[in-house]
Amino acid sequence: MSRNHQSLDSLIEASKYRSKFSGHGNSKGAAGYRIEGDGQHGSFLSNIGDSEIINRQKDNFKYIKISAAWDNIPPKRIGSFFKKLFRRTKADLHKGVDIDLGCLYELNNGKRGAVQAFGDIMGDYDNSPYIKLSQDERTGDTQGYDEYLLVNGAKWPEIKRILIYVYIYDGAPDWGSIRPQIQVQVPGEPPMIVVPNIYRSELGVCVIGSMENIRNGIKMTNHTEYFPGHNEMDRAFGFGLEWDDGQKKNPL
Repeated sequence: MSRNHQSLDSLIEASKYRSKFSGHGNSKGAAGYRIEGDGQHGSFLSNIGDSEIINRQKDNFKYIKISAAWDNIPPKRIGSFFKKLFRRTKADLHKGVDIDLGCLYELNNGKRGAVQAFGDIMGDYDNSPYIKLSQDERTGDTQGYDEYLLVNGAKWPEIKRILIYVYIYDGAPDWGSIRPQIQVQVPGEPPMIVVPNIYRSELGVCVIGSMENIRNGIKMTNHTEYFPGHNEMDRAFGFGLEWDDGQKKNPL
């Protein structure tokens, strides 16, 4: 995704001192920005690296719901990372920050891809990749969770991993005021919640957590890692997709 000059300068400066790779599986990119939290905020998975496991159910999971919520805030300045691509009305420019939920996925057959509103990659519940995005909630004004990804629980054995992220599509970034959180719900199990308690507001993509298929159970891990764009996030976690300013180009 496009970034302003301040963000690019911050990335270049940070890269001078970050020579090691991310270490996320077969990744080829540098690590994102992370700071260990103090463990006093959030619920369940409150610190980076915390994980919870839901064991395999006898008849597979009915469904897996990955919900995202955030607080709407007024924009600090009129502008858009995508103003060169989209023309907006004056009223639109004064709306709150637009946050989107998305995920990268890898199936056990090797297929990899993304599900997100930008680029209209909404997924499919009944067919591959068995992940469907609910809608594009642009304001954060709705009650409860604003957007969610619904995973076909009967097809979970065919899914290898899911990387869950939120990204600022429009408006000035201010993660501390937005306060995103993710809740993973499985029928019959207590919810797993990740609330980032550290922020890096010049970077527009936040990887909140991941879900791995462990013997057809679910391992949820808190990552809370920030990146300047989708491509850097992808490389750090080793999915190998091609991106063009936040849009996925070629499916694998």
